[in-house]
Amino acid sequence: MGLLSWMRSKKLLVVGAALMVGVSLLSGCGKGDKKTANTDTLYIGMANAPEFFNPILHPGIAGKFAVRFMYDTLLGQPEPNKFVPKLADSFETKDNQNFTVKLNPKAKWTDGKPITADDVAFTLNLIANPKVENSKRSYIKMLEGVDANGKLAEGVKTISGVVVKDAHTITFKTKTPIDPNYVKGFLGFEIYIVPKHVWEKIDPANVTSSEAATKPSVTSGPFKFVTYKTNDHVEYAANDDYYLGKPKLKKIFIRIMNGTNLVTELKSGGIQMVAGGGIGIVPVKDLAMLQQDKNLYVKAAPAFIGQYLDVNNSNPEFNVKFRQAVTTAINRQQIVDQLYKGAARLVPTIYVPASSVYDKTVTPLPYDTEKAKKLLAESGFDTSKEIVLNVPLGNVLREQSADLIQQDLKAIGLNVKQEKVDFPTLLAKARKGDYQMILIGYGLLVDPDYSNYFVPGGSNNYAHTNDPKVTDMMLKAATMTNPDERKAAYSEIQKYMKEQQFITSLYSPDFIIAQSKNLKGGIKEFWDGSLVDLHEWSLESK
Repeated sequence: MGLLSWMRSKKLLVVGAALMVGVSLLSGCGKGDKKTANTDTLYIGMANAPEFFNPILHPGIAGKFAVRFMYDTLLGQPEPNKFVPKLADSFETKDNQNFTVKLNPKAKWTDGKPITADDVAFTLNLIANPKVENSKRSYIKMLEGVDANGKLAEGVKTISGVVVKDAHTITFKTKTPIDPNYVKGFLGFEIYIVPKHVWEKIDPANVTSSEAATKPSVTSGPFKFVTYKTNDHVEYAANDDYYLGKPKLKKIFIRIMNGTNLVTELKSGGIQMVAGGGIGIVPVKDLAMLQQDKNLYVKAAPAFIGQYLDVNNSNPEFNVKFRQAVTTAINRQQIVDQLYKGAARLVPTIYVPASSVYDKTVTPLPYDTEKAKKLLAESGFDTSKEIVLNVPLGNVLREQSADLIQQDLKAIGLNVKQEKVDFPTLLAKARKGDYQMILIGYGLLVDPDYSNYFVPGGSNNYAHTNDPKVTDMMLKAATMTNPDERKAAYSEIQKYMKEQQFITSLYSPDFIIAQSKNLKGGIKEFWDGSLVDLHEWSLESK
C-alpha cells in the first residue's frame, strides 16, 4: 500500500507543525535562539525564497504566497469555484458578458485612503500596458479592448471593456459571453489591486524595480510588509485597520529553509506551520515521525501542483522527436516510488488529477530506454554536445530526482550536466529562455485555461512553446461557456500535449499540510484558498 493510500485510510487530519512557541529574533530570524512562549507571532517555514513582492509580477509560487499576506483581491476562493467577498461585496452578471462589481465601501489602503473603482481600473490598465513587466496579462485577456495576450494596442491607454461607474462600482465587458467562474477566478481571485495614488507616479517601464514593488508600504491586506532578509526571512505586521477586521495575530514571519530544517523547526517550535503548496515541502521520509508527534496535525492532500522538466522549445535542435525521447527515457515511476513513497502520481501532461477536466484515458508515455534511443536518433540531435540541466535549490526531493533524471538521460546517450541555482535565478533564466533544460514546479489554477504556460507571450511560458495548433486550441477552449464542451476541448488539448511533449510532466506530488494544533486556521486542502481568512488565524496557549 502506498503512503498516500495508508494516510487516507487512516483519515489523518490536514495540518501540521510545532509547539506553541515563539522565537526571539536575532540575526537569521532566531535560528538556534532560545524560544519563548508567544501567542501573537506566527512562524511559517518555506523552502523557496519569494522572487518578488510585486503584486503584478510573481511568476513563482513563493512570490504569490508572500504577496497574498499584504494585498487583497476582489474575491476570495476558499474552495475551487466557491467565491466569497473580499474587496468586492458583489460580482454579478445577467448575460455572462457584462459584469458589475460593487466594492466594499469600508475597504482602505494602509495609508488611510479609500480603495475605489479607480484603483481597480488603474490596476487592469497597468497590467495591459505593454511597457509594464508583469505575470498577469493572461488573466485579463477575456476583456474587450485587449489582444489575445491581454495587451493594449500601441498608443491606447485604457481598456474599453473596463468602465468606472462611481467610486465603488465598476463594470467589466468580455469579448464574448463566458463562464462566470472563469471571470471570477481570474479577474476576481488572481488580480491583486494596487493603489493608484502610489503607482501612477511610477514610470511604467520601471515598475519592477520601484520601491512600491520591492518594499511595499501602501497595501490592502490583513498584514503589512516590514522587511525581507534575502533567502532568510520575511517579516509582516498586522494591519490593525483591516476592513474585514483587526487580525488576531500581531506578527508573521516566513522563515526560508530546506526541507530537513523545516521538520526540525516544526518539532522544536521554531515554526508553527509549513507553507505547503510546493514551497514548504516536508520530506516524505520524515512523515512518520511527524505523525507520531501529538502536538502536530499532519495530512497529505492532492494538489493543483506538478513537477516538470522543461526543454527550451525555442531551440530548433529540441524538436518533437527529441522531446519525446527525453520523456520516454526518464523512469518517472522510479522517482515516485523511491522518493515519494507513493505520495505522488504520474501525469501525462500539465493537467493533474485535481483538475475538473483531467482526462484519465490520456496515459503517460511509457518508460522505454530502447525506444528513447531510437527517437533520439530520429531527432538528429548531436549527442556530443553538452546539455545543462538547471536545478533549483530548496526542494530536496526535486534535487534528488535530478540525479535520477541525469542518469536516465545519460543512458540514452545524452551528455547532461547539472547546475544548481537558487529559485529566483532559475525563474529569471526560464523567463528569458536562457537555459537548455530546467526542473520546475508549476502552481496550477482551478480554471483549466493554462494558455499562460504555452501560448507565445504568456508570462509563464517557460518552455517557450510556439505551436500554432495548441495556441488555437487553448484560446478557443478558454472562451467556451458550456462546461461539457469545454471539458471535451481540454481532453483534445491533453491528447495533443502528450503527442508533442512541449514539457515533460514528471509527477504531481501530494502536498503535506503540517502545523501546530495550537494554530487555529492555516493551510487548506485547496492550497490557493488558504489565506482567505488570514485575519482570523490565532495561536492558543497550551
